[in-house]
Amino acid sequence: MPNHRDFLFRGELAELDPDVAELIRHETARQERYLIMIPSESTVPQAVREALSSSFHNIYAEGYPLDETRTMSQAEILDYNARLPEYRRVADKRYYKGTEYADIVEALARRRAAELFATPQYPAEKLYVNVQPLSGAPANSAIFTGLINVGDTIMGMDLLQGGHLTHGSPVARSGKQYKVASYGVDPVTERLDYDAIRKIALEARPKIIIAGFTSYPFAPDWQAFKDIAQEVGAYLMADIAHVAGLVIAGVYPSPVGIADVVSFTTHKTLAGPRGAVIITHRSDVSSKVDRGVFPGEQGGPHVHAIAALAVSLRLAYTDQFKQLQKQTVDNATRLAAKLEARGLRVAYGGTGSHMILVDTKNVVGKDGTPLSGDIAARILDLAGIVCNRNTIPGDSSALRASGIRLGTPWITQRGFGDAEIDQLGDLIADLLHACEPFSYTGKKRPEPRAKVDFDVLQRVKSGVRDLSASVGIDTSAGDEDYPHFYYMDRVADVEDWTTLAIRDIGQADAGRFLQFALTSDVQALKAGEQQPTQVLEADGSVMARGVVERLAEGGYLLHVESNGSRVATWLRALSDGFVLCDPVDPYAKAPGPVDVSSYGQTDRDRVTVQLADVYAPKAYYVGLNGAQFCGTKPRRAADLPVDGTRRRRAEVHAGHRAA
Repeated sequence: MPNHRDFLFRGELAELDPDVAELIRHETARQERYLIMIPSESTVPQAVREALSSSFHNIYAEGYPLDETRTMSQAEILDYNARLPEYRRVADKRYYKGTEYADIVEALARRRAAELFATPQYPAEKLYVNVQPLSGAPANSAIFTGLINVGDTIMGMDLLQGGHLTHGSPVARSGKQYKVASYGVDPVTERLDYDAIRKIALEARPKIIIAGFTSYPFAPDWQAFKDIAQEVGAYLMADIAHVAGLVIAGVYPSPVGIADVVSFTTHKTLAGPRGAVIITHRSDVSSKVDRGVFPGEQGGPHVHAIAALAVSLRLAYTDQFKQLQKQTVDNATRLAAKLEARGLRVAYGGTGSHMILVDTKNVVGKDGTPLSGDIAARILDLAGIVCNRNTIPGDSSALRASGIRLGTPWITQRGFGDAEIDQLGDLIADLLHACEPFSYTGKKRPEPRAKVDFDVLQRVKSGVRDLSASVGIDTSAGDEDYPHFYYMDRVADVEDWTTLAIRDIGQADAGRFLQFALTSDVQALKAGEQQPTQVLEADGSVMARGVVERLAEGGYLLHVESNGSRVATWLRALSDGFVLCDPVDPYAKAPGPVDVSSYGQTDRDRVTVQLADVYAPKAYYVGLNGAQFCGTKPRRAADLPVDGTRRRRAEVHAGHRAA
């Protein structure tokens, strides 16, 4: 009788782990609905993801395929009738068996990379490729491990001016294990000064000079770097992590054959799986680097990632890929010009690649505080434009970056062209110019913050949604399925009652939050009680009237008679803490965060008190300093029924805060 027992877990992800399945669903929605502009990110084709989840994941393959496969054509590598007998008779350079197909897929990936980066002087047969590094940082570390000794001097671009952590940053291993000499840009032109770089190299005498950048947007002069390296007897290492796809397409100059060794990641403009590649035209360097990768830096390679890389490299042969890379650069150049035309300063004077650095310091608050890169990135993210804070020339610390870094690979993949870029530039500029920076008093130095006008934020959100829809992503529906991406139309809801639930998050108290956000004395409520209340705009005008109810099990319900969508979005924005809720006091900030969820249409039988204009005599609530509120004549509030039994009276003291 056959044994039908097995211990494999069979079933779909949603069945076996619905929690992770739900997380993936929401992350997928985030990527679809947001405009992702982080230069180091791209979306990979489904075919690459299919290879990434293949059975190659299951095996170990420490070591390498036979060296002879480096000079084979793709057809020869894929000749199973030759490769498999060869494997059985000769074996390979692995420490495991069962790697015959791993040999083929790794050899294929190496060959494809060699062909794509070949030059007239160095055809594919003369290039040595390693596709095993797990990512860019391990690849760079492996090069150091293979070529120099701990304690030697390396020279790379200063992290604050465009370099990478692995180029000698004091907080990274590169800065801890090696002596570091850093170069930067000319403080006036913000461009590389090769005379200054040469002077630093002559003084420091590094063993490796690293050319290549993570946030400098222009191509270097590879030959100028090579000349400097030769003069001081150093290896030249080119780190083209960001621009590998641009190099393949011919829209960015290639260092292959000039630099002694080239490294790049495979998940940025190349649009492949997470990994890295090292290429050299020198056999002596190749053998050292191979040992630096394995066993120097890592053990078994991720063969499934190498298989996925082979797929992405095949796609890189196509005209579609080359057109994508050209459009990526065109989009970045146009966006930089648009932002400058809208009064934002683009650091380094523009871009010649896929990335843009925007100086946020020229947005200045009333107290003289400039907009920080961190706050600018956070506010843009709230609107659905995803970027990262970044240092620019003149910054003194990565913790106090005064720039943001924008990239065009992902949005270009989605189909952005001139019209979409112009719209996007206006949205970014509108939002940044609408920010009101200010500073809190910190322990060591002022802590910069900023607020933004609520309606501008919502308008930019709307523009992001429309842009997403214009390139084939339908975001017009589905808020019920994706509540985290709740969107508010500027037009008020149909006149009908809506119920919102507000609950504590951690130590944050929903009662204190509502005491700040509503006009009634919420903290006077006992469990099970209700009271009429109002939600005011920042200018003091009435957004909605309603009834607030304290639940016996904790939290609150807010029943509003109309405008429920705007109220929900307003309360969420107050919880986030980045909207201007007081026209004269940008420091005003609601306690929080709290959770604001929609319960949908109100059960009218649940509401036991009547609506009333309520202005409780408390120190503060949103709208109290608004012109609409302060401009009204003092009036007496209606009785405040509480649970149908208690009565309170409150004087409307409309101008007491302003006075």
